[in-house]
Amino acid sequence: MSKAPETKAAKIISPPVRPARLKKAFDLCARKTRKNILRLADDPKAAPWAEDGNYFNHPEGFFEIGNWTSSFFTGMALLAWQETEDEFFLQQVLRLGPHYREKVFTQYLDSHHDIGFLYTLYSVALYKLTGDKAHREVGLRAADVLAQRFHPAGGFIRAWGRLDTVEFDNMAIIDCLMNLPLLYWAFWESGEKKFRDIAHRHADMAISNFIRADGSVYHAYRFDLQTGKPIHGDTYGGWAVESHWARGAAWAIYGFALSHTYTGKAEYREAALRVARKFIAELDEEVVPLWDFKLPPGAKKIRDASAASVAVCGFQELLKHQPDDTQLNNAARRLLDRLCSEDYLNFDDNCPGIQKSGQVGDGQGMAKNAYTSWGDYFLMEAVAREMKISAAFW
Repeated sequence: MSKAPETKAAKIISPPVRPARLKKAFDLCARKTRKNILRLADDPKAAPWAEDGNYFNHPEGFFEIGNWTSSFFTGMALLAWQETEDEFFLQQVLRLGPHYREKVFTQYLDSHHDIGFLYTLYSVALYKLTGDKAHREVGLRAADVLAQRFHPAGGFIRAWGRLDTVEFDNMAIIDCLMNLPLLYWAFWESGEKKFRDIAHRHADMAISNFIRADGSVYHAYRFDLQTGKPIHGDTYGGWAVESHWARGAAWAIYGFALSHTYTGKAEYREAALRVARKFIAELDEEVVPLWDFKLPPGAKKIRDASAASVAVCGFQELLKHQPDDTQLNNAARRLLDRLCSEDYLNFDDNCPGIQKSGQVGDGQGMAKNAYTSWGDYFLMEAVAREMKISAAFW
């Protein structure tokens, strides 16, 4: 088992995040979600991020190929529904049903691997919560569309580009580990082994190619399409190809942990732990990580609260399997306590965004702070888990 040396002090588990602080954060998420999910149902779109917190000014539509974020709002609404039992949240989510169906049944060529983000937090979550088989049908169709992106020779799921084009056809990215739960779920529901086998092969490929010897990860990797052999690393998120993008590491932690939960395979837990221990070792006194752990001297030290939120969820998932791991416990509690402070939350009800100081970029080495819909969602999920309100939908 991957375990870093611990001092005597490290063996003392940090106290839980104060209940009042957790409740205040959850109530904030639920309150803003009430407005946000109504706006999304009225005008379906991507609404991914915004420097000023107003996601709904973003021009990208629901059916555009780049949309991977709409379901962070539906996921938050379903978390709020579970806690409050207010049917308003569910009804707004259900209003979006025709759009989700159309996206995978008629407009599926304009999709990407993040269809897992979209449909796990919509169709799969709704089926788990309501038992309505119409959501099961759409979820299984989404899994089938995702499976079409699999490259057998390379053992990877192609990240981007329309299904009928060759753009980006030789590239996988670390984020895709979070899309594998859609395939695992589809296998359990349908019994079709192709879903399980694709998920296994992609996770195995990621262990072999994405994790460096020191536990840091590549954001992207490219392959020879004829032989399937790996060619070289790449990045569209981090400072540089050989740097250590914090959110990429967080996707890896949570994604590998979820693969372990679904399969019981020890190598997936070990991969998650290797990346988690490296992530924790890189945290400084601010606790919330820098957007890239290998920034060169003089680079602006932008933080990424969204990476912290994803990482907390990954730590929580790992702690299901090894609850006495003090390093994971301490890191999860320290990060969540910091994220629930007013330094990282916006309590202005006129601002749709919740979590301040997420990171976005538009190319290698690029970064700026912004509110992010994914940061908001994973913060709410982490808080809900800590409060025992809900298990994750993944």
